[in-house]
Order: sequence, then C-alpha cells, then structure tokens
Amino acid sequence: MHHLLRLKTSKRIVQVSFSLISVCSQISKHVYCSLSAPAIQPLPTQPSQFHTNLSEINRYIVSYNKRITSHIQCGDLNSALQVFQSMKMKNTVSWNSILAGFSSKPGKLKEARQLFDGIAEPDNISYNLMLACYFRNGDVETAKEFFRKIPIKDTASWNTMISGLSWNRMMDEAREFFAAMPRKNAVTWNVIISGYVESGNMESALELFEEAPIKGVVVKTSIITGYMRSGKVELAEKTFHEMLERNLVTWNAMISGYVENGRGEDALKLFKKMMELDIQGNPSSMSSVLLACSNLSMLKLGKQIHQLVFKSPICFDTKVGTSLVSMYCKSGVLEDGWELFMEMRLKDVVTWNAMISGYAQHGVTHKALNLFNEMRNQGMKPNSNTFIGVLSACNHAGLVELGVHYFEKMQKDYGIEVKSEHYASMIDLLGRAGKLTSALDLIKRMPYEPHSAMYGSLLGACRVYKNLEIAEFAATKLLNLEPSNPFAYVQLANVYAAKKEWDSARRVRRAMKDIRAIKTPGYSWIEIKNVIHEFRSGDRLHPELKNIHRKLNELEKKMKLAGYVPDLQSVLHDVTEDEKERLLLLHSEKLAIALGIISLPLSEAIRVFKNLRVCDDCHLATKYISAIEVEYRANHRIVSMRHGIALHDLNSFDLHLNKALDSCIKIFENVPKEYLKLLRLDEFRRSENEQLHRGIQRYEGSSKEIQVLKLIHEVLVQELSKRPH
Repeated sequence: MHHLLRLKTSKRIVQVSFSLISVCSQISKHVYCSLSAPAIQPLPTQPSQFHTNLSEINRYIVSYNKRITSHIQCGDLNSALQVFQSMKMKNTVSWNSILAGFSSKPGKLKEARQLFDGIAEPDNISYNLMLACYFRNGDVETAKEFFRKIPIKDTASWNTMISGLSWNRMMDEAREFFAAMPRKNAVTWNVIISGYVESGNMESALELFEEAPIKGVVVKTSIITGYMRSGKVELAEKTFHEMLERNLVTWNAMISGYVENGRGEDALKLFKKMMELDIQGNPSSMSSVLLACSNLSMLKLGKQIHQLVFKSPICFDTKVGTSLVSMYCKSGVLEDGWELFMEMRLKDVVTWNAMISGYAQHGVTHKALNLFNEMRNQGMKPNSNTFIGVLSACNHAGLVELGVHYFEKMQKDYGIEVKSEHYASMIDLLGRAGKLTSALDLIKRMPYEPHSAMYGSLLGACRVYKNLEIAEFAATKLLNLEPSNPFAYVQLANVYAAKKEWDSARRVRRAMKDIRAIKTPGYSWIEIKNVIHEFRSGDRLHPELKNIHRKLNELEKKMKLAGYVPDLQSVLHDVTEDEKERLLLLHSEKLAIALGIISLPLSEAIRVFKNLRVCDDCHLATKYISAIEVEYRANHRIVSMRHGIALHDLNSFDLHLNKALDSCIKIFENVPKEYLKLLRLDEFRRSENEQLHRGIQRYEGSSKEIQVLKLIHEVLVQELSKRPH
C-alpha cells in the first residue's frame, strides 16, 4: 500500500512516496531516502512535519558527504564506500562524491559505471566524472560515444574530453576537439598546452602558448616543465624569474627539473629559498628534494628533511615515505630504510619496489627475494619495476637459473610485458656469470632493437673473461650505435690488454684519441664535516695528501700481512709489477677511504661514493681494511662493508681468510703448530679465544711474528663476533 503526498518546499514541488516497509523521498536538492524500519512506523499526516526536519536532513547529508570526501582524499576507498552505503538519505552530491573516488582509481571502471547508473538524476558533474573514468582506464572509444550522449555539454565536458585524449597521447584528436569547442576558458588552454608538453611536442606547445589570451600561472608552469624535460634549463629559469605570480606547482616544476637535469645542488638551493619564503612543500616537493639528496650522497641533509617531514602533516603520505625509504637505501643505510618501510601505514607497489631494489643494490639477495615473496603473499601485485629489482638481486648474487626463472615467470604468471630493461638485466646477469654465448644469443633473439647499454654490458663481461671474439663483435655494434662512445674503445683496449696484446690495445687507444673521444674519468668522494672531498686516481691536489699516503702505506702492510695480494690484472697498462701495485694503491676509492680513517672517529661509518664501477682490486682491498665500518657505494651498486668484510660476500669470507692464514702458516714455519691450528677459521671457537690469547703471550718468537699472530687473532675475533648467526 502506498500513500502519495505533494509537499511544497522553498525550492520546488516534491512528490514523496511512502511505503509501509520503506520511505523513498526526494526532498530539497534531489534527496533520496531509503529507510528500513524495524517495525511499522506511524505515517506523517501533516506536511509541517517534513518542513521541521528538512534542515536536519540537510545537515545529516552534508556531514556524511564530507566523511566520504575525506576518506577518498586519504585514498581509503573502502571506508568511503562503507559510509556511502550506510547513508539512509543521499543526494546527487553523495553519489558524485563516491563516483569521484571510483572514477579516479584505475581498474574500477565497472564499479564506477554501476554507481553512475544508480543515480536517478545525474547532473553535469556526474557525466564528466564518468567520462574521465573511461579515459583513465584507457577506454577511449567508449569515452567518445559517452561524450556524444551527454545531454548538455558544458565547458567542463569539453575540457574533460580534451584532457582525456591528451592523457592518452592522442594529441591530433585533442586538437580537433579544441578547434571545435564553442567556448574556451583558461582551463582549456592549460589542458591542450600541457598535453603537448607531456607528449614532448614543445613546438606546438609554444605555438599555442603565444596564442593563449591569458597566460596564467598554470600554463607558464607547463612551459617550465617542458623546457626542463627538453634540457633547456636556462629557458626554464628565465620563465620562472619573469613570473610575477607563482604557486607551489611552479616551485616543484623547477626543483624536480633541476634534479632531472643533474643539478641537485640548484634544486636544494631553490628548496631552501622556498622555505625561507614560508612556502610549505607538499609530497612532490619532498620527493624531489630527497632524490637530490640521494644523487648527491648527502645523507645528513636527507635526515634533516626527514625531521622536517616528521613534523608536518604529510608524514603519513605514501609517496613521501617511499622517497625516504629510497633515500636511505641509496645512501647505504639499509637499517633505517627497513625501519621506515615497516612503520609505513599504507604501502603501494612503488614502496615495495624501493625496498626490494635497495636490498638488491646492496647485494643482500636473500632479503630482496624474501621481500618479493612477502609482497605477493600480502596480495600486492608486482609490476614491471618490481622484476627489475628482482633480476638485479639475482644478478649481484650470480643466481643465473633463478634469474631465468623470474624472467620467464613475469610474463607467463603475471602478464607483465618483458621490456628492454629486463633484457638488459638478463644480459648483464649472463655476462657476469661468464655465459657470454648465452648473453649474445639473447641479444640476437630479443624483440627489441638492442641499445648501447646491452652491448656495453656484454663488452665489460668480455674483459673479465678475456673473450676477444665476442668483445670485438660487441664493440663494433656499440660503435655503430654511438661512434664517439669512449666506453667501447676503453673496454676493447682493456680486453686486448688482458690478453697481453699490447700493440692492439695501443692501436685502439690511438683510434680513440684520433676521434677525440673523452673517457669519463673515475672519481670517488667522501663527506667529512659537511665538506665533500673528491679524488681522482693518483690525486696530487688534496691538502692532506701526505697523511693519506702515509695511512695507505700503513694499510698496505697490514693488508699484505693478513693475506692481501694485489690484483694486478686490474691494471691494464704495460708496466712493471711494482708500478702496477703503486697505481692500484693510489686508486681514488682507496684515497677516499684513507682520508675517512684519519679524519673520522672510529664510531662513525665511512661512506665512500664513486661514479663508476669498482675495480676488482679495490673491492678486494676494502675487505681487508678492518677495525672500522665502511659502506662503499659504486655508481650502480652499493657494497656494505663491516670490518673489512662485504655483507654479500660472507659466504666466501671463510675461503678468503683461510687462504690468508695458510699463507701466514707457510711464512712462519717455526711457530708452534698448536697455535697455528687454532688460527684456522673452521677450527676457531669462541671458547678457544682465551687459550689462543694466552698462547700468543707465551710464544717467544720475533716481534714481527707475534705482531702477525695478534693481527690475525684480532681479525678472527672481530669477524666472528660481527657476522650474523
């Protein structure tokens, strides 16, 4: 049984239909009620009762709409939906609020359409939200059809159409709609110009920029972004300085642009100026600045920004948290990165990728792969970048079969397209493992045109394994792509030198000189008391050079006593062995480490950074530099060192140290066997530590022999107390 009643409100005549089970009414601005009563309620008999409750109903709906919007702004779509479903009365704003949440999230097209179809009287906002949803999910054809069916197309509808086509890189069609649009506003010009900037067509963007009737902050910021992306930093700076009005997005465009163009110091200076003007940064600002700190290896400044973030409302933002995790990992402080990762309330796939890649770069393969498994167990779907981190972890540990397994699994089980970056990781993995033929075969059968980095990786592996045939092939291909690339000449010359074909090596170096190809010089740097100290190999300019050389000579003696043998193959010059040893000792990373030892307190970690890959000898020598903690970072990889032992090399440490001890045993044949036996790593126990110490004290050998025994004993105690159980 239904009772019909016509009410007159201040805004419109509303027909209300009462049911004995539920009440569905439209009051004020499209108010929809759906009240389920536990028992039959007495029906209102006087219209005045509805006038009395109208303001209450409006307050109720507005408060719930605010809660929905708040949840959506926090990215909590599930809570927003729960609030929406619990509403006993909804208006069009309610429906649009929840629709906005679903339409803005990729993969929710079906749910968004169901919500849209549930709106009794959709308005222009409803139509525009649904139109944007189609574009966001890549369904361009349906979006076009939907646009044609919109009963009244307002300016926002046209702007949404142009924006959606631009977002999908369909600039020709976007331009057609722009030309056909009856009335354009500032947003229209912003959208089309930004579209051209995003597509990399600065020529068309600047053409329209000149035609724009109003050149506001938004469109000028787009031009700054375009200049930065095309490497025209000076033009971006000129545009920025000429702007009388700027917003936070403008500042962010300049800061991120500086970082993208390798000018991190300028980014930090501009950020400082922004803070001095009392302009509060947002997640994008902090992410760019933290990336600048990572690139410049400025951990202390990164920590200060972390403190700034901690005191601000954005401390729980996922993007900022991810940037902090990445900054700590890239700076070599895995523990702090992991602690932050665990504290984050909301983690997206980028957060997981940052931590997995951090472990991978440090060579902590088992943690990287365990985290990948945990990620899947928690229902987080990996993406393309996830597998780049996983393959990198396999690469640094030499896990060829496991790398091949994941390489095949990503497409078969996850439907992820194998991109050139994944092929590059696999080629590097196979090359490092000495499977040069397999790496070459993968290059030949990959569906992409090989790029220079792939041939460079193969060429580098050829140097290690002295494969001249494949090296010449890779160098030829690399030079075909980049005729003036100095890397190809240097690596090919190194392969000839490793094979002791000195004439060929000289010929290649001469050819490199003839075309004026300049090799990127290797250098290392270290931060001490907020000052960056930079070194080149054989550096002669540092004011502390005398003390550095003294410390290096001291370290060399101690390392050799502990079993260190210089890897002379790392010197690819036709000189004497003594000259090779001297050249190795003065490598930039060793100079930086020596400065760190003499300048920093024992309690402080030494962090040395390098722009190129570490040579084999420096990697080996660093392991033998004990009694301090060293974190050593190369251009593409960070190697954490603790008391001379690389964390990822703990499995091979036993072998290296036993070989060193064997050498000492052979040298000092008159040392009592019971003492030497205790020095063997596989027989050393903590319970024997005191016995060995007493034995060394009682031993009446030469002072040099006792010094060696004490040194080895100290290394053993330190190592076995530090290594993980």
